[in-house]
Amino acid sequence: MKNIRNFCIIAHIDHGKSTLADRLLEYTKTVAGKDLQAQVLDDMDLERERGITIKSHAIQMAYAFEGENYVLNLIDTPGHVDFSYEVSRSIAACEGALLIVDATQGIQAQTISNLYMAIDSDLEIIPVINKVDLESAKPDEVEDQIVDLLGCKREEIIRASGKTGEGVDEILKAIIERVPAPTGDPEAPLQALIFDSVFNPFRGIIAYFKIVNGTIRKDDFVKFVSTGKEYHADEIGVLKLDLVPRQELSAGNVGYIISGIKTSREVKVGDTITHVGRPAPAIEGFEEVKPMVFAGVYPIEAEDFENLRSSLEKLQLNDASLTFQPESSMALGFGFRCGFLGLLHMEIIQERLSREFNMEVITTVPNVSYKVYDKKGGVTEVHNPSGLPEVTLIDHIEEPYIRSSIITTTDFIGPIMTLCLGKRGELIKQEFISGNRVELTFDIPLGEIVIDFYDKLKSISKGYASFDYHLHDFRDSRLVKLDMLLNGESVDALSTLTHADNAVAFGRKMCEKLKELIPRHQFDIAVQAAIGAKIIARETIKAVRKDVTAKCYGGDVSRKRKLLEKQKAGKKRMKQIGSVQVPQKAFLAVLKLD
Repeated sequence: MKNIRNFCIIAHIDHGKSTLADRLLEYTKTVAGKDLQAQVLDDMDLERERGITIKSHAIQMAYAFEGENYVLNLIDTPGHVDFSYEVSRSIAACEGALLIVDATQGIQAQTISNLYMAIDSDLEIIPVINKVDLESAKPDEVEDQIVDLLGCKREEIIRASGKTGEGVDEILKAIIERVPAPTGDPEAPLQALIFDSVFNPFRGIIAYFKIVNGTIRKDDFVKFVSTGKEYHADEIGVLKLDLVPRQELSAGNVGYIISGIKTSREVKVGDTITHVGRPAPAIEGFEEVKPMVFAGVYPIEAEDFENLRSSLEKLQLNDASLTFQPESSMALGFGFRCGFLGLLHMEIIQERLSREFNMEVITTVPNVSYKVYDKKGGVTEVHNPSGLPEVTLIDHIEEPYIRSSIITTTDFIGPIMTLCLGKRGELIKQEFISGNRVELTFDIPLGEIVIDFYDKLKSISKGYASFDYHLHDFRDSRLVKLDMLLNGESVDALSTLTHADNAVAFGRKMCEKLKELIPRHQFDIAVQAAIGAKIIARETIKAVRKDVTAKCYGGDVSRKRKLLEKQKAGKKRMKQIGSVQVPQKAFLAVLKLD
């Protein structure tokens, strides 16, 4: 056990974690030949296309150092704020962390937030400056920032480059010398923490775990503590590039278990595995995730509802931060109210549903959860504008505020302040970190940043500002429910909760946008925005008539049928709302309103 090292890699997005992980795998000869490609651990097509890590990936490396053989378990983690839950789970399975900072960009917001997460879990931090081979690198300046942040000595900071492989042997040496070996008793009753799981259509659910105490052998009779279910360990093993079976694993190891579990509800991330014969108590301190953004997800075809449910359950295994519960909508039928950690997370889930499960879905306007107090003093949590009680019964509504930290250069302070104050933000403090870098701390309503805040922040700061946030508190707010009406019928999927001051302008923009996006029909359509019974904006879509078979005069009937089939396929893509067809683009356009 003294030769095992468990460590993860944490950094801000695009600071070169996955590239450096590639070099570590290459240097330890874990991956060679045809398997060696850029971002080896990012095995999802989406991750490669976007160049981001979405899932944390565990892999075991063998390394010989000073005549002894060491086993290094590496977990590569995502850097985007929306996937910080993945990072917290990886940290729970490690004793050390490589903190990677880009030599050209310096310390950014997510670096700090991930670092605090690692320090809270008592991890040994090894600071690494990456990309030192670039011409624009400022290693000395970045070193100053790291010393300020960590209070470490300069000689502890390793300079490296994921591209050229410089400094990789130093990193491996530092991992072996500085990261403590896992503590635990191989003879004690078994306690293993599940930190991830995946669904395999042939083998059932594969759970990844870290053994804290005890030893597990193939064919042992084990129990999952929180669900109380018991299984035989059909196969256990370690995570190399593929799954490698082993006869036994003892304390300190990271591995996987296959026990023929078919239903996803039986595996919970953060659960403890123990023996049925010698049970041990559950491992404490693994927190449940709290979703930030809620949106309705509906199948385009009503009969796909059950398929969507099973797809979401399989996705939830692989991404424990996704939460969902059934709901129904007048306009869209049956679907699910899903909770996401942010807009990128929502976009990724939608994309994965489409690619991995072939499920095309309609997503409603994202919103956050509000606390609604009624006149009798009761309080309900509302995730959906349609769940709002009658206006006459409401005493007041509280909305969630976040404490956000924005790190930027001094050139962009003005535009960023204008943006945050325009989003009803309050400046809490402003402090200079080093040189011309400044950290701005704002309290902003979560509902305001949910839609386009991150994009705007990136564009006004030319990509330099970095953003990190956590939920702070709930505050009293003047919110109104804005309904969109088509020919007098309310479209519940387009209704939103918005601040009273922004409602009229937002309603006007929505009407104009819908007029552009809803195709002309055989009759006039009135598009209206309303608060309660009061109409605040209106546009009219003029009538048109279209006959697709007009160009067929004579010939075989199959020509006519082909045109009609083509028209039918186009109709299917749209969702019927009463007798007005609203394309999927209209639901998404609300997110792009400027």
